[in-house]
Amino acid sequence: MGKKMLELCFIILRMMLESLGMEKHYDSHVESTSSVLRLMKYRVGPANGDSAQLGLVAHTDKSALTILCQNEVQGLELLTKQGTWLQLKIPEASFVVFVGDALKAWSNGRLHAATHRVIMKGDKERYSCGLFLVPKEEATIEVPQELIDKEHPLLYRPFKFSDYFSYFVSNTSDDALEIYAGL
Repeated sequence: MGKKMLELCFIILRMMLESLGMEKHYDSHVESTSSVLRLMKYRVGPANGDSAQLGLVAHTDKSALTILCQNEVQGLELLTKQGTWLQLKIPEASFVVFVGDALKAWSNGRLHAATHRVIMKGDKERYSCGLFLVPKEEATIEVPQELIDKEHPLLYRPFKFSDYFSYFVSNTSDDALEIYAGL
């Protein structure tokens, strides 16, 4: 399953880079990343089944890309640009793809890292499987010159991914990328 999810992740990455006119960077992205496959279990909601509890705090992924699949138990929510939470209704046998902070910074903010969380409600456990495409520790995230212009001024200074991740772990905040690497 992990191998197939990784193949899908690379197809999506290629499509994203092509949409930006940056397909020449595909090989370097693939070479500078590794992947992590993770199974996540979320506890059953409150006993009465009517109220909800937080299953996973609101966050953006630190990875470049994330692909998620889940069992039939819903609960994934997305923060809209208007600041409201939208419950995603994910069809069976579907995947959800999130851009992470690393790809957001590399794309000079042209790709958005969505804030999301998990809210548990009901009496069934929620399982999801995530494949995280993560820059290798020594990888430097740097905006290509082609993505910088008058309409898109440079938003992020170059940074070593492992340094950013260490910063995030010790200074957990919603805007860690902007604080750490933002200009």
